Amino acid sequence: MRKVSRSLPAPEGLGIEVIGVPVGGAVELDLRLESVVEGVLVTGTVEADLKGECVRCLEPIEQELEADFQELYYYPESADRFGGASKTSEDDDEDEEASRLEGDLFDLEPVLRDAVVLALPLQPVCQEDCLGLCSECGARLTDDPDHHHEAVDPRWAALQGLSALASEAGSEDSGTREGAAENQEK
Repeated sequence: MRKVSRSLPAPEGLGIEVIGVPVGGAVELDLRLESVVEGVLVTGTVEADLKGECVRCLEPIEQELEADFQELYYYPESADRFGGASKTSEDDDEDEEASRLEGDLFDLEPVLRDAVVLALPLQPVCQEDCLGLCSECGARLTDDPDHHHEAVDPRWAALQGLSALASEAGSEDSGTREGAAENQEK
């Protein structure tokens, strides 16, 4: 058994559309390599800084990621013996090649990519209670929670003018009503 720690630049493809590890960003690996009968069992942890956008308000966000992974890399001669070489299609050929040792080397990139992408948040947000953007004007609602627009239903738009006329008429009528009420009292 051997423990190995490495820091390396991030390869391409460690992310999804809205968040991921920037290409060339630092990726910290802590690996435990164990020799087993079939090959080498690699157990590890990856730590990296993520950059992306909030899916609600599109503000830039930065987060830290930590993901665990484990993969068995077969010795070339033991792959046939332990079922690692049962090839039924071209996809199986690619999978088997990815999990085979080549001398003393193994390709960790596919396993690393799978671990990081599966650990990413599907909908990253800048804060849990992010309100997003206004659908009318695009203003960030977290900055102005009282933000709103007067929404007029187009079916009632013609009646909107009547309410203005009624309020004007109501103010004129209230003056005559008050005068009539005073006359009645006398």
